[in-house]
Amino acid sequence: MITPLTLRTARAVTVAGLLAAAVLATAPGAASAPPPRPSPTPTTAPGPSARPSAPTARTVSAWLPYWDQEGAYQDALLHAAQLHTVSPFWYEAVSAGRIDAHPGAGERRIIDGLHRAGTKVVPTVMETMKSGALAAILTSPARRTEHADALMRTVATRDYDGLDLDYESIAATGDSTYASVRDGFTALATDLCGRLHTLGKQCVLTVFPKTATTGRIWDYAALGRVADRIRIMGYNLHWSGGDPGPLADTRWYEDILTRATALVPAAKLEMGLPAYGWDWPADRTGTAATKHVTWKEAEALRKRQGVPYRFDQVSGTPYFTYRDGTESREVWYQDARGIAAHLPVLRKHGVTGTALWALNFEDPEIWPVLARG
Repeated sequence: MITPLTLRTARAVTVAGLLAAAVLATAPGAASAPPPRPSPTPTTAPGPSARPSAPTARTVSAWLPYWDQEGAYQDALLHAAQLHTVSPFWYEAVSAGRIDAHPGAGERRIIDGLHRAGTKVVPTVMETMKSGALAAILTSPARRTEHADALMRTVATRDYDGLDLDYESIAATGDSTYASVRDGFTALATDLCGRLHTLGKQCVLTVFPKTATTGRIWDYAALGRVADRIRIMGYNLHWSGGDPGPLADTRWYEDILTRATALVPAAKLEMGLPAYGWDWPADRTGTAATKHVTWKEAEALRKRQGVPYRFDQVSGTPYFTYRDGTESREVWYQDARGIAAHLPVLRKHGVTGTALWALNFEDPEIWPVLARG
């Protein structure tokens, strides 16, 4: 997503970072050949948007990071009128029969508070197994059943409304075994979703974006037939291990959604939207590290440095540059103006569902933008 490090230490400890880092590393077209970056367009920071005067239809899912649990929880309560589902990032699959809990997992105060606010709680189970470990589970009928049993024990530990499965090791699967691993995941998902549905619970699957240049990926069409919702991680077009640039792009979203809606009913799709960014050293050959920043951290840094807000009109993404001593750095992130620029692509394809990564990272003005659709 994973060790309990802070997110600003490394985005690779989050779901979004690990997934995109893995996918883009194995699908060079998505990272090494991004859409050409246009000439930056200087502008001023956007002013506040008018907030809705009454509760709006619930339109958003969002992940709740365990390393900022209280802040994210309070953020969820503040926006409960729009949130139909919160997925606490609480569990990690480490073997066929073992699901470990992250710090704070299963906190009843949070589960009960979200339920009182009318929001479903569908925790995320992620995995970062070594290469081949997930494949060994998925390609063995006996181990798949053992793993589904472990997942069902996890959902039974609390009053959960379902599970969100975020499994990412497909990117590290060798070409010779890809098809069998992909089909094994479909079999696992089919079994798990069936069991969850028997209990009246939701089955949510989080997947990499599929594009013209994406490499190994789960079977969208098959998963769309068994899951209640498919969440597409629409972020990290440019990531910590690559060159600076937008985390998302309107043209990228067009490619993703053209393919996704041809395979999965649009009503089942949720487009994952970033509420964070990356702070890259301009000199990628040096030893300076790329840093993760939430929207809050990016804007605080920009103001502290006294540099102008800029907006890349083609990708629909804010960015700025600054100097840290003798080092030049470049920050790309996402805010309400950028989300507003991307939503027309979702509307074009009939996708009304969104999933925010992650609560308490975001520009507060994202919420009225999402309310307007």
